[in-house]
Amino acid sequence: MTSGGAGGAQPTAADLDAADPLALIRDDFDLPEGIYLVGNSLGALPKAARDYVMTELDRWGHLGVEGHFRGKLAWKDYHGLLTEQLASLVGAHADEVVAMNALTVNLHLLMVSFYRPTAIRHKILIESHAFPSDHFAAESQIRHHGFDPTTSLVTIEPRPGHETLHRKDILEAIAHAGETLALVLLPGVQYYTGQVLPMEDITNAAHAVGAVVGFDLAHAAGNIEIDLHDWDVDFAAWCTYKYLNSGPGGVAGAFVHRRHVTDQSLPKFLGWWGTNQATRFEMATEFDAIDSVESWQLSNAPVLPMATLRASLDIIDKAGGMPALRAKSERQIGYFDRRLSEALGDRVTNITPVALQERGCQYALRVTNGEGRRVFAELEAARVLCDWREPDVIRVAPVPLYNSFTDIDRFVQILDETVR
Repeated sequence: MTSGGAGGAQPTAADLDAADPLALIRDDFDLPEGIYLVGNSLGALPKAARDYVMTELDRWGHLGVEGHFRGKLAWKDYHGLLTEQLASLVGAHADEVVAMNALTVNLHLLMVSFYRPTAIRHKILIESHAFPSDHFAAESQIRHHGFDPTTSLVTIEPRPGHETLHRKDILEAIAHAGETLALVLLPGVQYYTGQVLPMEDITNAAHAVGAVVGFDLAHAAGNIEIDLHDWDVDFAAWCTYKYLNSGPGGVAGAFVHRRHVTDQSLPKFLGWWGTNQATRFEMATEFDAIDSVESWQLSNAPVLPMATLRASLDIIDKAGGMPALRAKSERQIGYFDRRLSEALGDRVTNITPVALQERGCQYALRVTNGEGRRVFAELEAARVLCDWREPDVIRVAPVPLYNSFTDIDRFVQILDETVR
């Protein structure tokens, strides 16, 4: 659908798809029937994942236990095949990043090291609408150390009448907590609204009052450009089954800043896989920490889930990494904003921030007549795959790896018909 404007005819979805340098990357994925706009919840299947997993199944069948040690895909080192690519995605050095466990497991393991409350400095700052697992993790860590969440858990929330957090309010909350603040634990991208938080500013503010900073990057990794090392973030964790397309329950990632990784005074829960690789199989019981974030590892790699992640990371590299993906995402945001305004006006509100630096590819849409549940059900019936979050938001995410401008246009047309 072409629309007129002051500068002449606006480009159509077909025009934009024809000019898209990443258009053919879509062919590297298997997409469900319909319009798949829910990569913010579960990414699409990389076609190569079948081959990567089958390779490991064949190696298992042919080599058995020898698969741990033979060839460039030796399982004992398999997690290392992911390190450089993951580090590039989050703006880190290779010794600062490791693939291991699941997201909340990693948050707990990292808080063992970085939440070390004292009688004075014991508070954790989170958002009032934190993803439940983050809230539960922070609350349970506080209790584990003998403190009371009613006094040690500090929350920040949007201003009255607003949906998203204001940068000034976050920084003022950190300053107000001051010497009582032990840890700031916030998302890189808020799961409900899609708001990108000012991670570098938050880190600087927290360090200024002597606190540690950790980020949950579940909705940020693979969605926006991140520079954890240069921002001086202390630690971070993320899942990989959303924008990194590793499949349901895929292995997670963890980051610890280089200035901490060799600090052996940090407490941590220890496991066999965190000890010196050169002597690991001598089976000594004296822990000799790996000189990197790998010392936080507990167990050997889950190879089959890591194989699917490798397949996805290779496609991301083929696409040009996060700079190329973000550039396309910004073009899609501009087109999506225009089409929503043209077709739906004020019948649907996007509560995600307008400014590009405050948003990734996820939209949080609210049907203004209060019939969001009905609209969502009808979208599902029409095989438009998005998701619902209580109390009244439809989340939609055009993922630049595999979503086209035509997907966006078709969605807007169907949403228009459904809302009517």
